[in-house]
Amino acid sequence: MRRFVLAKLNTLFQTQVPATGIGLFRLLFGLVTLQEIFFLIYFNHLIFDPVPFLDVEFPMIPFFLWVWAVVAFCLAIGYRSQTMAISNYVFWLVFVNFTPMQRDFDGGFDLFMTGANVFLMVMPIDRAFAVDGLRRKLLTPLVHYSHYKPERVSALVYYLPVLLCLGFLYFDSAIHKMFAEHWRAGLGVWLPSSMPYYVSALDLSWLLNIEPLQKLMGYTIIIFQFTFLLLFHKRHLRPVYFLVGVSMHLGITLSLNIYPFGLAMLAMYALVMPFAWYRKISDWLRHSAPVLTVFYDQYCPLCNRTVLTLNHFDIFQGVDFRPAQQFARDCPALDDIDDETLLTDLYAVDINGRVYAGVLTYARILIAMRYLAIFGWLLSLPGIRNLAGHQYRRIADNRARLVCDARCRPVTSANYPATLYSTIFEVEHSALTRGRVQRIAKVMLVLILFQLNSSVHYGLLYRLNVDTRQTLLTSAVTDMSNALLMLSHTFLGITPHALYLHDHFEGYNHLLAITYLDGQGQEHWLPFINEEGRMLAPNWGRVHSMWANIAVTPNINEHRLKKFIMKVTAFWGTKLGLDLDGTRFIIKMKKIEAPFAWEPDLLRKNLSGDWRAIGTAQWNGPECRITLPNDIDTL
Repeated sequence: MRRFVLAKLNTLFQTQVPATGIGLFRLLFGLVTLQEIFFLIYFNHLIFDPVPFLDVEFPMIPFFLWVWAVVAFCLAIGYRSQTMAISNYVFWLVFVNFTPMQRDFDGGFDLFMTGANVFLMVMPIDRAFAVDGLRRKLLTPLVHYSHYKPERVSALVYYLPVLLCLGFLYFDSAIHKMFAEHWRAGLGVWLPSSMPYYVSALDLSWLLNIEPLQKLMGYTIIIFQFTFLLLFHKRHLRPVYFLVGVSMHLGITLSLNIYPFGLAMLAMYALVMPFAWYRKISDWLRHSAPVLTVFYDQYCPLCNRTVLTLNHFDIFQGVDFRPAQQFARDCPALDDIDDETLLTDLYAVDINGRVYAGVLTYARILIAMRYLAIFGWLLSLPGIRNLAGHQYRRIADNRARLVCDARCRPVTSANYPATLYSTIFEVEHSALTRGRVQRIAKVMLVLILFQLNSSVHYGLLYRLNVDTRQTLLTSAVTDMSNALLMLSHTFLGITPHALYLHDHFEGYNHLLAITYLDGQGQEHWLPFINEEGRMLAPNWGRVHSMWANIAVTPNINEHRLKKFIMKVTAFWGTKLGLDLDGTRFIIKMKKIEAPFAWEPDLLRKNLSGDWRAIGTAQWNGPECRITLPNDIDTL
């Protein structure tokens, strides 16, 4: 077994594949992080203030969130990639473990993002779709972009994150599902999607009413999660696992209001997509032939930098940049332009023989790039074109010229700055490969043991009600296991994935919402829970988790419920411009059903029904007096 694993790792270590998926994963991971930071900025008073807007305990939180947003944006575009990946990891650790996010506002994907970021730090994330690649090219500005070939990286950096972040996550989740009655009945998809608190604004009632389809989806997910770990790497099965996984997480993103979790998991599938698909998609998206030919002064450093920059972002290869000194006279459309004039501007010729110069050349380049076409059209407008033309002439007429010397050589991998990836995966001599692979195998084994410790501890012993403190030995082993759990949970994001199981929905038969009375005595719903019981955007993600998973549960904790009623009324009351002291908030309840056997039209039944007032909330300065029945669960 050991030899088989080492041989497999060695093969993957030495197999070189395109870096496209790595770059796409970094981009998507950065964007998911960025949207979550914007969410935290919007809800920062609700999440971080003990009393929203009235008791601000962490006034510097918005500043650090904006710093984190800058880090996430730089990570997404691939600017100083490794530094930003490490910084992003630190921000995830600090905010998840040392702020109220840790207990009251769990996003459901925070630990997954932490674990994925561990791998991000050692991946070659600067090799595709990255500004860092452009920065390296600009070190030798007089070298034509054709010298830079598509980057190739070790296949192992694709497989390790998928194996440890997705494979074991799915396997752990599948173990927990086996203890849930509705999952064993094939209704694991149907039940959460029939609960008003959990559904998105998309009405999928028609889909939920097809019982065979719901059971097929539920059983497919269980089979998928149990087998992913062992079979996803098989060449013929990889497309199947990719399509099923993407469909599953896209369904979560669209149908449930925990969209950040769905998006984060979808980002990881950039590493699961078959390598051949990247090539086929690239061939399909790219122009079959350049639609624009641009001629530039090959001895002008500024012109060369401009060409390197434009070509770097021309991902669909719609523009062909050629040195004017070598190729301009081969183009009949430029016969009327003398050599000196030709070198004072960027000239372009499209496939129809039309000639463009100066600002119009830039406009046509942007249009040929497709995804930047709107900026090209704007640049072509008379007013904007005149302003841009004036600035263009000022720069173009004062540019310096330089003759290429021995320093003008392409950047090779040897010129790359040292990164964790290059230190671990790029060995100078093949004789060193075996030792490097063995060290990677040892690290992988430690991570697997951490994950197995979590799965056995929570997925088996906890679920089977095993008493692990019957003897001194088992008690010591339990204490050691708990210590490892804390370590792996905090720094590696390893955690049990027991989501939406029987112990979550059993007895979940009521919803709570909040309304308020205006100055005229008219009742209005807070923009939080609507008349149907749905959570309104943007109260999704971690705010949904706060209310639907902590405040309102099958067994409501009155102290925690009052705490969150206080936070919600203070936050949205202030956002709406209400006078808190003069506003009476009403707590309402509605009965719902959460059966473990399939029922037709359950979602519509749960969305209908009457609300009744069960309590009030009244502010008096910094204090909120909340009155509720002694035992809400029995109402």
